[in-house]
Amino acid sequence: MTAEASESLSTIPLGQKGRVLGFTLPPEQRQRLLEMGLTVGTQFEVVRFAPMGDPIEVKVRGYHLSLRKNEAAGVLVERI
Repeated sequence: MTAEASESLSTIPLGQKGRVLGFTLPPEQRQRLLEMGLTVGTQFEVVRFAPMGDPIEVKVRGYHLSLRKNEAAGVLVERI
Protein backbone atom coordinates (compact mmCIF):
# COMPACT_ATOMS: atom_id res chain seq x y z
CA MET A 1 0.00 0.00 0.00
CA THR A 2 1.34 3.42 -0.90
CA ALA A 3 1.32 6.44 1.35
CA GLU A 4 -1.22 8.12 -0.97
CA ALA A 5 -3.68 5.23 -0.48
CA SER A 6 -3.45 5.23 3.32
CA GLU A 7 -6.08 7.00 5.39
CA SER A 8 -6.56 7.87 9.02
CA LEU A 9 -8.38 5.56 11.41
CA SER A 10 -10.88 8.36 12.10
CA THR A 11 -12.26 8.05 8.53
CA ILE A 12 -12.89 4.28 8.59
CA PRO A 13 -16.62 3.38 8.62
CA LEU A 14 -18.38 1.21 11.19
CA GLY A 15 -17.76 -2.52 10.69
CA GLN A 16 -14.74 -2.00 8.42
CA LYS A 17 -11.55 -3.95 9.09
CA GLY A 18 -8.09 -2.60 8.51
CA ARG A 19 -4.39 -2.79 9.25
CA VAL A 20 -2.20 -0.19 10.97
CA LEU A 21 0.46 1.29 8.67
CA GLY A 22 2.01 3.97 10.87
CA PHE A 23 1.48 7.08 12.97
CA THR A 24 1.57 10.87 12.63
CA LEU A 25 1.28 11.48 16.36
CA PRO A 26 3.61 13.07 18.91
CA PRO A 27 6.00 10.53 20.48
CA GLU A 28 4.16 10.29 23.82
CA GLN A 29 0.78 9.58 22.17
CA ARG A 30 2.33 7.10 19.72
CA GLN A 31 4.08 5.27 22.58
CA ARG A 32 0.83 5.00 24.55
CA LEU A 33 -0.98 3.41 21.58
CA LEU A 34 1.93 1.04 20.97
CA GLU A 35 1.78 -0.06 24.62
CA MET A 36 -1.93 -0.78 24.21
CA GLY A 37 -1.20 -3.11 21.28
CA LEU A 38 -1.91 -0.83 18.34
CA THR A 39 1.35 -1.59 16.53
CA VAL A 40 2.26 -1.41 12.84
CA GLY A 41 0.79 -4.39 11.01
CA THR A 42 -1.91 -5.03 13.61
CA GLN A 43 -5.39 -5.72 12.25
CA PHE A 44 -8.44 -4.04 13.77
CA GLU A 45 -12.18 -3.64 13.27
CA VAL A 46 -14.19 -0.48 13.90
CA VAL A 47 -16.86 -1.58 16.40
CA ARG A 48 -18.77 1.58 17.29
CA PHE A 49 -18.83 5.34 17.56
CA ALA A 50 -20.06 7.22 20.61
CA PRO A 51 -23.31 9.20 20.03
CA MET A 52 -21.41 12.39 19.20
CA GLY A 53 -18.79 10.47 17.15
CA ASP A 54 -16.06 10.65 19.79
CA PRO A 55 -14.56 8.31 20.97
CA ILE A 56 -14.20 5.57 18.38
CA GLU A 57 -14.14 1.97 19.60
CA VAL A 58 -12.00 -0.57 17.74
CA LYS A 59 -11.43 -4.26 18.34
CA VAL A 60 -7.73 -5.02 18.31
CA ARG A 61 -5.91 -8.16 19.51
CA GLY A 62 -9.12 -9.57 20.99
CA TYR A 63 -10.11 -6.58 23.12
CA HIS A 64 -11.93 -3.29 22.62
CA LEU A 65 -9.96 -0.05 22.60
CA SER A 66 -11.51 3.43 22.68
CA LEU A 67 -9.66 6.24 20.95
CA ARG A 68 -10.41 9.93 20.83
CA LYS A 69 -11.05 11.18 17.32
CA ASN A 70 -7.88 13.32 17.37
CA GLU A 71 -5.81 10.24 18.33
CA ALA A 72 -7.49 8.12 15.63
CA ALA A 73 -6.73 10.84 13.07
CA GLY A 74 -3.01 10.26 13.70
CA VAL A 75 -3.15 6.52 13.01
CA LEU A 76 -2.51 5.68 9.34
CA VAL A 77 -4.34 2.58 8.16
CA GLU A 78 -5.38 0.58 5.12
CA ARG A 79 -8.72 -1.16 4.69
CA ILE A 80 -8.74 -4.95 4.30
